[in-house]
Amino acid sequence: MATWQCIKNCGACCNLNPEERPDLDLYLNPEELEEYLSMVGEGGWCINFDHESRECRIYEKRPRFCRVQADIFVDMYDIEPEELNDFAIDCCRQQIEGVYGDRSLEMLRFDQAVGI
Repeated sequence: MATWQCIKNCGACCNLNPEERPDLDLYLNPEELEEYLSMVGEGGWCINFDHESRECRIYEKRPRFCRVQADIFVDMYDIEPEELNDFAIDCCRQQIEGVYGDRSLEMLRFDQAVGI
């Protein structure tokens, strides 16, 4: 069984382009939506994403919507804890494909890490 995990030096989720996420207001409250939009920088990338190291500069203090945790996903997406693994894998694969491509090194690394 595949098990979700974040892969280091990917950053696909840091591409926050709101044009590609038209339903933000459905799962972010007004304050979170404002914070999210304030984080969108050049090319749709998060202003806290370090493109050289491909790491988050505020990882330990990142907002709730940047965290993959069961309680957050229940609240934001109505995803039950037992569904989190499959949902997170699907979300990551879609985001990685959109940002880097379905045959990218990032996709290969992700699939290998989660056991696909």
